[in-house]
Amino acid sequence: MSSTSSTPLAAIPAPRSAPTFRGRIGSDARSGHYAVPRRYRLHLSTACADGLRIAVTHSLLGLDESCPAVFLSAVPDCPSGGHSALRPLYEASAHRYAGPATAPVLSDDWSGRIVSTHAPDIMRDLARHFGEGGPQLYPCGAESEIEAVERLCAEGIEDAAQRAGAAGVEQEERDAAVGRLLETLGSLDRWLDGREHMLRDELTAADVELWVSLVQLDTVHRNHLDAAAVQRIADHPHLWAYARRLAAHPAFGTHLDLDGIARRHHARCRGLEAAGAAVQILDWAAHAADETGACRS
Repeated sequence: MSSTSSTPLAAIPAPRSAPTFRGRIGSDARSGHYAVPRRYRLHLSTACADGLRIAVTHSLLGLDESCPAVFLSAVPDCPSGGHSALRPLYEASAHRYAGPATAPVLSDDWSGRIVSTHAPDIMRDLARHFGEGGPQLYPCGAESEIEAVERLCAEGIEDAAQRAGAAGVEQEERDAAVGRLLETLGSLDRWLDGREHMLRDELTAADVELWVSLVQLDTVHRNHLDAAAVQRIADHPHLWAYARRLAAHPAFGTHLDLDGIARRHHARCRGLEAAGAAVQILDWAAHAADETGACRS
């Protein structure tokens, strides 16, 4: 994005909480975790927003052989909200670990321990150390712009939509959250008028970030908004045309587990369903591509 549009975005505070593990893959042995094909393994649930982001990145970079991925169930099977399959990794990585064994996880097969549970770091390390020959998802000089898009999506779309549909929120606060959401969507819609991608006329991590946020908006947050708000959200033709185009890309559409997203949402959410649940913005199943690149009928 241009300097005039990215500067104000950079002032928005990042909302993600501190991860349990945040190791990094480096370029040499001194880093501790240096880049070796098939040394690392991903553990993901594509029903989770961060898991979907990493899965799309993994497919775009063609890393099935160099960094295998294990796909977990949509709904965690532990009462604590974690996955039992990940418990051994957590217990090996932290003495007397008592928290939930959540995904996503990047693990080290050599040590049997966790490297990172921080999705943005995982995506960057995959692209920088294993992405040779794939698209430049983090092109040189674009890092600040990508970070601005990440913050805009997290604050202006996901957090605003969640606040707009939260139970027990005063109408004034709800209206303010809807206004912020619509303002964000409007700016993105204008930005995408005449553009195929968010940055530099090429597919980057900014597109992965925005696409997943739009998936979450239509498949999760919409269920707790009123019909009038959803209709106003849908009234951004360039933005939703962009979402349809990316869904037809096999690296994106292949990982779109609509049933899993719905089951995960219903298992975690205790809020009331609103009228907007009946106003679907996109028919994602119709637009999503399978692994052959063909759109599903």
